[in-house]
Amino acid sequence: MKIGVVFPQTEIGDDPEVVSLYATTAERLGFSHLLAYDHVLGANTASRPDWVGPYTMDSIFHEPLVLFGFLAGQTQRLEFASAILILPQRQAALVAKQAAAVDVLSGGRLRLGVGAGWNPVEFMALGENFRNRGVRGEEQIEVMRRLWAEPTIEYEGKWHTIPDAGIKPLPPQRKIPVWIGGGAPAVLDRVGRIADGWFPFDQSNLSDDLARIREVARQHGRDPDEIGVECIVAPDATPEAARDRFKSLEDLGVSHISVSMMNLGITDPQAHVDALSGYWDAVGPLCG
Repeated sequence: MKIGVVFPQTEIGDDPEVVSLYATTAERLGFSHLLAYDHVLGANTASRPDWVGPYTMDSIFHEPLVLFGFLAGQTQRLEFASAILILPQRQAALVAKQAAAVDVLSGGRLRLGVGAGWNPVEFMALGENFRNRGVRGEEQIEVMRRLWAEPTIEYEGKWHTIPDAGIKPLPPQRKIPVWIGGGAPAVLDRVGRIADGWFPFDQSNLSDDLARIREVARQHGRDPDEIGVECIVAPDATPEAARDRFKSLEDLGVSHISVSMMNLGITDPQAHVDALSGYWDAVGPLCG
């Protein structure tokens, strides 16, 4: 099982040296990957007194693909994972191009996690339809995979038309792993049918949800064991507790874990780097 770390988007600040140091420290310590969340826009709550979303205009978010491009030349083995990039609020061909660029510049180290999103404000501002985002995102994945694999494509779908055109450069492996995040029944079925992996943001029904994904995969002629699973966890109180939790998740078939130290009261960006080192010093020897 691979152990990664969540990039603390809303708390790391905007100093590029600290951003770089966080990633290079994660790589030096032995984490396998860096996972980043995504939001393009934050709503102004002053004009929305009934706002219930977790993020607002005051929440800092480094754009994941730009962030990964920045870090690609400063690291050598660290994998980059978006969890998740809100795909339906973006143009599929542009995301395919950007993702391919990151994959090329990082030497094939991108894992593209995508999802439908929850914030209609972003969709409105970006000119995309919030109501059909789930099913449209599925067509987007099909478009991106073809663009990554073929020099040019002709595509006529419900939402996309590509008249014999392609992107260049192509990803080194002519593909990029596409993972899907979410837990709605339609999302679980979509993971089983087409995804390379799954981000279960709500782990309360993890065993049942995994069983559903695996059954759908079998129904569509896929090997369920080839679908990765990544859980995001908070630091445990003791190294032993972390080891036990990692073992229980691995026994369920979880292939990746990302540890998140966000929302723990760490407000200083450098303190985030220090906390990362302290965590690995305690847990790394038990979970390596």
